[in-house]
Amino acid sequence: MIKASPLAFVLALLIGASGALAQPAETSKAPEHREAADGILKLLPADAITQHSIATPQGKIDYTATAGTLPFYDQSGSQSAAVFYTAYVAKNGGPNRPLTFAFNGGPGAASAYLHMGVVGPRILELGPEGHDAARAELRDNPATWLAFTDLVLIDPVGAGWSRAAKSDNAKNFWGVRSDADAMAKAIALYVARNNRGGSPKYLLGESYGGFRAVKTARALLREQGLAVSGLILVSPLLEGWLTFGDDTSALRAALQMPSLAAAELERKKAFTPQAQAEAEKFAMTDYLVTLAGKRPEGDAAKSFYARVAAMTGVPEATISSSRGFINDFVKTIRAGKIVSRYDADYAVDDPNPERRAARSPDPILDGVSRAYGGGFADYARNELGFKTEMTYTLLASDIAGKWDWGHGGRFAATSDDDIRTLLAFSPSFRLMVVHGYADMVTPYGMSRYVLDHLPPIGPPGRVQFKLYRGGHMFYIAADQRKAFGDDAAAFYRAVE
Repeated sequence: MIKASPLAFVLALLIGASGALAQPAETSKAPEHREAADGILKLLPADAITQHSIATPQGKIDYTATAGTLPFYDQSGSQSAAVFYTAYVAKNGGPNRPLTFAFNGGPGAASAYLHMGVVGPRILELGPEGHDAARAELRDNPATWLAFTDLVLIDPVGAGWSRAAKSDNAKNFWGVRSDADAMAKAIALYVARNNRGGSPKYLLGESYGGFRAVKTARALLREQGLAVSGLILVSPLLEGWLTFGDDTSALRAALQMPSLAAAELERKKAFTPQAQAEAEKFAMTDYLVTLAGKRPEGDAAKSFYARVAAMTGVPEATISSSRGFINDFVKTIRAGKIVSRYDADYAVDDPNPERRAARSPDPILDGVSRAYGGGFADYARNELGFKTEMTYTLLASDIAGKWDWGHGGRFAATSDDDIRTLLAFSPSFRLMVVHGYADMVTPYGMSRYVLDHLPPIGPPGRVQFKLYRGGHMFYIAADQRKAFGDDAAAFYRAVE
């Protein structure tokens, strides 16, 4: 998940049931998967394996859950890190059943967001509206992706329960290239240990994890000789020059504006695909041309600023003071409230109304989604049998500031060439990119722009783009989570 920063807001991401156990969980250990470890790695137990079942619309699924670690070794033969993962494998699914590896972003985020928010057999419901961490409740997930694919959720080093053997060496995993290589290595280890070489392999990544998924797909083929069948990218970062770029860029502003328009339509209870399409057309025509041209004057300026204000909810005075660019909206579009950059349709009372600038934590990232950390730790210990005294780190905020983006820094980070190569070099490869309309961290317009500029490689339909009501973590709403799951199931069926 990408975490907000004052500079560009985006740096660090990117969210009492009876239970899924049909019988008492029997935990077994897999000591052959663990070697003697030193330091903090001693706190990690042996892999825990439990048996479960869950009822879904497709019928009951019996499955095996494994919560464990994959060891990494350096050139001296010493263990350099342990990578925590959770795997769900349907019984009687066969060795060629699709296998999906999932991770979040940050950099520095653990996989609990996707795990407990979307794909897992157990999810954390965050209150009736999906916005109340104090009312979080663990429940069965009848829309679990286990209905159509086995799952392996992976935490990168420094997040979740994944750790470097020596804290000083953790930075060796914190970079675009080193991170992708590490994720590829973890995937290859799992595939080898579980004899899954014949399974179609998919990568699912959210926010920076979408960028990570693209890079990992290339690293898997380059370093491990494993090809993926498809990528599913959720609210992804694709191009650094768009996500982190210049706030005075007319194109960047035009690609962001529809997300604010969607939030305003939701506030007015007037959202329709047709109304949203009108906002998109305005953004890429009159709005873009006006921002790129000479500053408007007189009646033309007044008419333009009034239209932008009506469409976005940002006060006309704020719009005109920045000649149409919208960089100040957190405290301006809802009087007395602050809105979330992760979902511009969600607002809470402003805890610091006397301050002009928004210095408060984000209502979604910090006020809601943090519950996934405690929820997952409790679930892993009490239902999966992975008992450790180590703290589960949902979002290691220090990692983002230490991330090695490579030559040119984060503004030069790009996945476009990798996506083009994957499409061109693998005829069966397919891509699915999904977004929430009201996300201002990774606005959907930016991904659409990247996809619209891909060359036509292969038959139509290889690249899919889907939109859902909500924001960066649109899946906190049960109906949107189900819609996403249905679309994903269709995507897998089409690839097979």
